Amino acid sequence: MQASPFSPLALRYPSSFPYLVFAGPCSAETEGQTYATAKALRAGGVRFFRASLWKPRTRPGSFEGVGREGLPWLRRIEEELGMQVATEVASASHVEEALRAGLNTFWIGARTTTSPFAVAELAEALSGEDVTVLVKNPLNPDVELWEGALLRLKSAGVDRIAAIHRGFSTYGKGFYRNAPLWQIPIELHRRHPALTILVDPSHISGRRDLVPLVSRIGLEMNFSGLMVETHLQPDEAWSDAAQQLTPEALFQLIAELDIRPASLADSPQLSALRGEIDELDRKLLLLLQERMKVSERIGAIKAESHLPIVQPERYRALIEDRLSEGRLLGLDEGFLRELFSSIHEASVHTQHTDTK
Repeated sequence: MQASPFSPLALRYPSSFPYLVFAGPCSAETEGQTYATAKALRAGGVRFFRASLWKPRTRPGSFEGVGREGLPWLRRIEEELGMQVATEVASASHVEEALRAGLNTFWIGARTTTSPFAVAELAEALSGEDVTVLVKNPLNPDVELWEGALLRLKSAGVDRIAAIHRGFSTYGKGFYRNAPLWQIPIELHRRHPALTILVDPSHISGRRDLVPLVSRIGLEMNFSGLMVETHLQPDEAWSDAAQQLTPEALFQLIAELDIRPASLADSPQLSALRGEIDELDRKLLLLLQERMKVSERIGAIKAESHLPIVQPERYRALIEDRLSEGRLLGLDEGFLRELFSSIHEASVHTQHTDTK
């Protein structure tokens, strides 16, 4: 495996907490609201401020940000409050206007990361500039697309790069606004251990009451910090009101996020339990191997009898039966649906290959 080109993110100020905390409103609405929020956060020790000026909305008619009008507001916060301020950029013109205003910390949103053309345009606009760039995961759960965006920026000469995990869009409503699918950022971290990865609990949860839970999960998975949406009066926010915290609620969350000592990772109890997990995983692999062998035999019988490989009624009954059993065992329904859908897809491929 090639050495990763990424290194830990170097920011302008040291963090006041054991992990990085970017905080600020979803949108900069007025100069007064933006500055007052930043001032409250700075008083509690937050040094890294976030606020969107340009809002790429899903549907027209929603608040799409104040645009360039808010650039001097953010510069004032940097100069008067001693904070490093980040805003979202989605086009070369955004980059050019922000750089002219004196800003140099940006993030690329999920919708933009989804398009390699858009990322390439931003990489070209940022090339040669002394900037810090944070990259949110794409809307769809594709680690290659996310990694590709990071590598495009690195290839353009951007050295201060980090990733933001904000969850993934899925069809239908689930427990979270955006499914965390933790295996995706974990895989990105495996490929690039030194890369700074922040967790965005606001966009994952979509509800302020879930933000503490998602924050704890992210930090306990050893990610580098949080990007949390905060607003002085969240219920009156012009965008994403349901998921924003007050600065006071953010500080309470931080106070309750106790960080466990690193020495616990080597405790005998954890080592023993990890041994149990390893043994169970080996048993699971053997069971999956046996299941695939049975699928191959089913495929041969279907081929001899000229039956279709996929039988929708059987598949629906299988999924519902497994979900029903899983509920009785207290297992997560979304996880089981994804698991058995993947197993079924692999079985179909095996049966189809076996009949050729």
